[in-house]
This record gives sequence, C-alpha cells and structure tokens, in this order.
Amino acid sequence: MVREQMRYSRLANITRVINTKLNLREVLEHVTKAISEEIVQCDAVGIYLPQEDGTFRGFVGKPNFINGMTLDKQVIDPEKDLLAKEVIETKRTIYIPDTSKDNRPDQRAVTAFKINSLLALPISFEEELFGLVFLFNYGTSMNLKEFQIQSVEAYVNMAAVAIQNANNLAQKENLIAEKQLLLDVTRELSMCSSVQESLNTCFFYVGKVLDSHHIAAYLLDPIDKKTIKTMQLSKDSDWTEAEWMNTHHNIRMDQNYKAIIQEVIKTKYAILIPDVCADERLDHDVCGHFNIQSLLMLPFVSVGEVLGVIAVVNLEGKGRHYCNTQIQLAQSVVDATAPTFSNLHYMDQLESIVEERTRELAAANEKLTSVIEGITDGFFALDKDWNFIYVNKHQFLPENKTAKDVLGKNIWKLFPKVVGTVIYKEFQRAMRERISVQFEVSSVYGEYWYEIVAYPYDEGICCLFKNATEKKKYETELKRLSSLDLIGQMAAGISHEIRNPMTTVRGFLQLLTKEGAFKTYHHYFHLMIEELDRANSIITEFLSMGNTKTSDLEMLDLNAIIHDITPLIKVDAFSQNKIIEVETNEIPTLLLNRNEIRQLIINLYRNGLDAMSSGQVLTIRTYKEGDDYIVLTVEDQGEGIRPEILEKLGTPFFTTKDNGTGLGLGVCYAIAARHNAKIEIETGSEGTTFLIKFNLNCSSKMGNRK
Repeated sequence: MVREQMRYSRLANITRVINTKLNLREVLEHVTKAISEEIVQCDAVGIYLPQEDGTFRGFVGKPNFINGMTLDKQVIDPEKDLLAKEVIETKRTIYIPDTSKDNRPDQRAVTAFKINSLLALPISFEEELFGLVFLFNYGTSMNLKEFQIQSVEAYVNMAAVAIQNANNLAQKENLIAEKQLLLDVTRELSMCSSVQESLNTCFFYVGKVLDSHHIAAYLLDPIDKKTIKTMQLSKDSDWTEAEWMNTHHNIRMDQNYKAIIQEVIKTKYAILIPDVCADERLDHDVCGHFNIQSLLMLPFVSVGEVLGVIAVVNLEGKGRHYCNTQIQLAQSVVDATAPTFSNLHYMDQLESIVEERTRELAAANEKLTSVIEGITDGFFALDKDWNFIYVNKHQFLPENKTAKDVLGKNIWKLFPKVVGTVIYKEFQRAMRERISVQFEVSSVYGEYWYEIVAYPYDEGICCLFKNATEKKKYETELKRLSSLDLIGQMAAGISHEIRNPMTTVRGFLQLLTKEGAFKTYHHYFHLMIEELDRANSIITEFLSMGNTKTSDLEMLDLNAIIHDITPLIKVDAFSQNKIIEVETNEIPTLLLNRNEIRQLIINLYRNGLDAMSSGQVLTIRTYKEGDDYIVLTVEDQGEGIRPEILEKLGTPFFTTKDNGTGLGLGVCYAIAARHNAKIEIETGSEGTTFLIKFNLNCSSKMGNRK
C-alpha cells in the first residue's frame, strides 16, 4: 500500500511539473528520477531522443556518467541495435532478464557497460514515437515484476505527454515566427515603389530564411515568356560585383544549368541540388572553384504566370542543407513578392506606354490609337471640359453604346450615377491638380470592382479601367482563411490545456485496470477510457479546422469510403423519418485522408438532414466530370439557402441552427483545401446541392511525388 501511494505521489508530482510549463529537460529529469526511485535495483536510466539521421541520442538520465562517458555522447542506432529496432517498430515494452541469452541488444554496449538485464520502452502517444527509455544494471538481474514494468510505463507515458507538449509549443512558436516574417514581407512589399525595391525585399527575406546572401533572379522576357532577359543580383552578398558576375557568367554559360532553370519554369516546382558535386547536370570545376556546395531554384510565379526563377547559392562551410520547412517558407516569400513585382512591372510598362504615346498624340494619332487598342483593359481620354476624345473597344459603355456614339459627349451626362462618387472626386482631383491618381472602386452599374488609373495629359486626362472583381473575391477568401487560422490557433491552445488533465486521468484509469482489488469495476474503467479517447478524437477534429498543413494522403477509393459509412447515415436518417439514396459511379482512386473525408461527408449529410422535413430524400452521389475532376455531391430537398446567408457560409461561428457551433462548414472548407478540392454550392427553392470537386491533375502530381 505504501509503494502504491508513493507511485501515485510520483505521478501526481510529474503531472504538476508538466502543468507548471518547465522546460523539457527539467520535466524528463523528474521522470528519470521517478523511475529510478521506483526501480531501485536498476543501475542506470536513460531517455534517448530521435536525431535527424535516424539514431537516438541520450538526453537525460541517471547517472550522467557511465564508464567515463556522458549520456549525451551515447547514441543508439536502430540499424545495429535489434532491440531498439523492435521497440520502435512494435511500440511495445521489452524486458530482457538475461542479456547473455538474448542477441537483440547491441553486444558492444552490453560488453562495454557489462549489462546483465535490460528494460526498453517506447515513448509514444497516439502512434507517434517521441523517444526511447532504457533501464539496465550491472552484474545481476533486476528481476522486474509485471507491476513494476507497468509503473515505469506510466512514468514513460507522462514523458510522452511532456515531449508532445514541448513539440506543440515549438511548432506554435515556429509558426508564429513564420507568420510574422510573412507579415513583415507583405508590409515592406506594400511600400515598394519600384521593381528593384521589390526584388531587394525578396532577396533580404529569402536570405534570412536560408542563411545565404548569394541570391539571383533570372527574369523572363515579358514578350516571348521563354528567354531569360535579365538577371538581378542580391546587393547584400559578401562577394564583390565582379565575383558575382564572374560566377554567374560561368554557370550561365553551362547548357545543363540553363536546362535546370527551364525545368523550374516549365514545372513551376522548386529544385534543390544538395550536393552540386554529386549532380552530373552542373560543371563541377566551376562549382569547386567558387566553393559552391548546394543550389536551390525557386519558381517566381504570379497568378499562374512564370516571371522567372530565384536561385540561391549555398557556399561550402557557410550553410547547411535546406529542410522542407525552410524551402516552403522561402517559396512563400517568393510567392508573396511575385504579385507585387508583377504589378509594379505592369505599372512601369503601362506608364511608359501612356507617357510615350501621349507625347506623340498630335503627330501620330493613328499610331497611338493602335497601341492603346492593344490594351485589354478599358481605356478612354477626356478633354478639359470632360468630353470623350477617345474610347477603346474594351471600355464599358451604358445602353449598348459604341465608342462612336460617345465621342465628343460629356462623361457625367452619359454616367449620371457616377456624379458625387469616388470616381468623380478622383477624376476631378487629377484634372485640377494635374497629378496621377490610382484607386479601386465598385461599379454603380453592376456587381463589379475596378482598379482605375487616371493620368493628366495636355489639358485633359486619360483613364485606364482594369476589372478587379476576381481580385476582390481572392481578398474575401483570404479573410475567411485568416479567420480559420485564428480559430486554429485558439483551438490548439484550448486543446493543449484540455488534453493534459485528460491524459492524467487516462493514465490513472489504466493503472486501476491493473489492480486486482478493482476487478469488478474494470468494465467501467474501460468505458471511461473509451470515452476519454472519443473526447480526444473530437478535439483532434476540432483542430483540423485551422490546420493548413497537407494531410497524410494515400490512394483510396472514394466510393468505398462512402459505402463504409452508409449504414451509419441510413440509421441517422431513419431515426428522423427521412430517406438516404447513394448513387456511386465508376471513378479512379484519389489521394485522400480517409478520416477527413468521412468527417466532410458526415458534416454535409447532417446539414442536409437538418434542412429537410420528414419523408424527404437526401442523395449522395459520385461521378467523373470531364478529364479533370471527380465530383462528390450531397443533395437535399430542403427549402434552399437565402442569398444573404449563402455569402456567409463557411465563416467561423456563423450558424442558423439554435444549437450549432458554426464550425462544421469551416472544417469542410479546410478539409477540401488540404485535398486540393473546391466546394461549390447550388441552391434553390427545391433544395441545395454541395459539390466537392477533386482535381485529378493535382492528385496525379502528388501521387508521383510520393
């Protein structure tokens, strides 16, 4: 009884330590102390954490020195230690009472430390391995009993919770740092007034992420879109300009290097060459002369259009191989720069065209007209009395009027609804102050947004109307995704605090199931553990709404997932006196996460059932749409969705249900995004259909990369 009380006291102490948010080393030191106090006959306890090369290195333990070697110098290699390999693969505890009769432990360690008996345990939680724990003694066997091993397992479970908490905290801090960096990038890019400023900003932050100042931008010719026209270099490089030019001149002359750039341009995927000397595509003599160790090529793309390639050089001895997280963050910086660069480049081009053509207006009006007609956006010119003197064929005109109909007429009489609006005030300012103005405005003649630029010329002004409706839609979607991200951060923090006590309760319940004195209550203990696991799974699903990382995907049959949960759906519908129909057509397999797709279907069918009355039918079907999409539809026979509600669907915490949370559709949108799918909604008085369209091209590309 005293031993049990001490064990519970140690567990409670470790729980308290975890909740005090000490650093990981302090928590694990408490765990090793508890183990050594529980198993007094063991001579050494060590906790080993995984390394990038697949080995496990000592982190904390007792004693700190064994045979003159500190614990952090001790490395376990699963390729050589069969015991460690088996523990990793099975995630089960293994006790070897006599190492002389078992060949699984690394015999070198057994001999060096004179290990007689050995206990190895995995530090794992929810199928994820965080590390290994080893207990051993010298000379004689530890003679461990089953209840002692179970006690050690309870302490190790607490270690798993501590490591998971530390990992979650580190991940959260890294995510916050990455988001702050991207916010800084976006802020600085918004203040850039030239193409070179935007590139300098890009170079600075890419260099900050990748710890390299040797960066170059290979920019495509804006006309033929294939030829590298210019190369811009990072001004922060510690090379001289001559060294930069000499290095890149030599590399650029190599046809294989050009082929790598063209491959990035064609595929729009980054290429990392971690060891240039091991890659036959590069000139090893040139790379060796300039001490180039690795090379990273990032596509420079804006709204699907390739602008060029950003090349990052890593010099030998001054950097390290880039991990996926670094590459993704650097790509995000490049992706954030591309639209700004494109817009500034576009504005530079446009200003040059307008200024050049307006100067030649008097002498070459026909030539000017042909140039302006080539602009695909709306364009017109006004004299000082606000009369039209030129209108191109892309400019919107009311009542199906043509350019010929409006020439010589006053703009405010043709567009009376515009008087007093932002357009009117800005045009007046451009005309009065003789300055260029640029602004965005919604049309009073339809549901459109325009980016408008007005330039003074002679005594009048010329104006460019660019349709920005799609851009506004992207901004709206970005706001929605930002809300999901905020909800995800809140969910992560709340779930962290909830899971700690849940894990403690679950650990105590597991201990109680091993006690014979409580045998009659074992059924209740198992039931409580199942309910705790269920609650934990609900928390995991809640977290998925704010998760933007790629799911663990595998090639699965969408129809099979639907048929697996059809009995559950029909029981649910039957209890509400409603009907379920499932129509699945032959479709190819897709890259899917089974649990997330199940959650998406469940959320949508339950919304459909809630929208219907007794006796009505809800239909779930699949089919192939052309060569590009596989479509999953959930169609109800409800009264449809009102327009004012439709535009708010998917917004976190927005719900029309009395007891709803407003998170269901948000989870669906998040799941769809992680599967490169899109959700479309068709609604009317006869019902609503949700269409989830999976892109076959994305699935095939991701499948090939896997």
